[in-house]
Amino acid sequence: MTVKKTFKTSAVLLALTMGLAACSGGQSESQTGQDSKKEEGKTSQSEKVKIVYARGQDSTKATEKIIEAFEKTHPNIDVEFREMPADTGKQHDAYVTMLNAQSSEIDVMDLDVIWPAEFAQAGYTLPLDRFIEKDGIDLSKYNQGALAAGNFNGKQWAMPKFIDAGMLFYRTDLVPKDKVPKTWDELLKEAKELKGKGGTKFGYLMQAKQYEGLVCNAVEFIASYGGQIVDQNGNVVINSPETIKGLKKMVEIVKSDVVPSNITTFTEPESHTAFIEGQSPFIRNWPYQYALANDKEQSKIVGKVGVAPLPAGDKGSAAALGGWMTAINKYSKHPKEAWEFVKFMTGPEGQKISAIYGGLAPTLPELFKDPDVLKANPFFAEEGFVNALNAAVPRPVVPNYPEISEIIQINVSKALAGELTVEQAVANMEKEMKAALNK
Repeated sequence: MTVKKTFKTSAVLLALTMGLAACSGGQSESQTGQDSKKEEGKTSQSEKVKIVYARGQDSTKATEKIIEAFEKTHPNIDVEFREMPADTGKQHDAYVTMLNAQSSEIDVMDLDVIWPAEFAQAGYTLPLDRFIEKDGIDLSKYNQGALAAGNFNGKQWAMPKFIDAGMLFYRTDLVPKDKVPKTWDELLKEAKELKGKGGTKFGYLMQAKQYEGLVCNAVEFIASYGGQIVDQNGNVVINSPETIKGLKKMVEIVKSDVVPSNITTFTEPESHTAFIEGQSPFIRNWPYQYALANDKEQSKIVGKVGVAPLPAGDKGSAAALGGWMTAINKYSKHPKEAWEFVKFMTGPEGQKISAIYGGLAPTLPELFKDPDVLKANPFFAEEGFVNALNAAVPRPVVPNYPEISEIIQINVSKALAGELTVEQAVANMEKEMKAALNK
């Protein structure tokens, strides 16, 4: 089996999608020496269909293993892996550019948990209800919060692939379990003490570039001090003493000498690479970090990683709720085959592979009891992991989330760079969010 990876920047995607909007990304090719006809609504056994699956960068073997397993049980379907930008904002924009052009270049795509409603409303994705009903998929077996993220106007537009929450990973050879920091102040203190020990260069790693990951980090600081961005009624409530205190702590850490001097260029790949190379005793990241840190082919810290909830502020620990969904391009030429792949990847077998090889937390709770999953991810059974998931808080739930996210990214970035005080950044966000939500 060959897994093809296509690396594209947003600019290249724009050029291709505008020029090739009418071209299909999943063309059928007949096997030579056979002469069968396609039945209505079905692909004949003599034809092999190629579908294109798009997702962000995968530093693990999970995607490759899923495709291999799927193709073994579906010999008439080839899956090409299209690697999208690691930056979630650029990935979102690349999809939008492509789908606005009604391109069939990709068939199946992974969506951040905050995108399904937007994509459904824009007409980019195919409702999955008829497939779910036809195949008798029991949706009650899924984590209902994760499942709800793919539901819009009473229809299911995406299936939950894995659930995420921000967590603190630490070097067990440098940090005894009883010394794991419980507050942000303790983290700063220990990070300073451990920096330079055990081959480390830094004390703490996070994601502080201007992109969606920055919003997740900011939400965690804000919520841990009792602040909110938008309340349950959709009111903008970001301008509060609690929010200001949380963001000031974030600025303090980013400007300290415990993080890399270029931390504002770090997304997940930059931070996780530095961690598995043994450069820091602590990192804030998603659950996949555990599997990556224990990959003998990539990591220098195999068997030396623990997990805990993120440090607490005045109101306790808070973790940004995340995760990814899988959807079908409305313009796909092969929706039937695309659904077969979605069903496999988000079903028990696909999620088990993702958990074992990718360290991704399943959206099927039954898999947390699977011996193979627990063997690969013993931290799934740890109190620290469970507590981290329980501390998860959502990002603002609003219909025009991308616009709200951009407002947060720009203003928090300016505060981190010292271009605005935290108070000025918060006042700007309040004003701009109210204007955006009252359009």
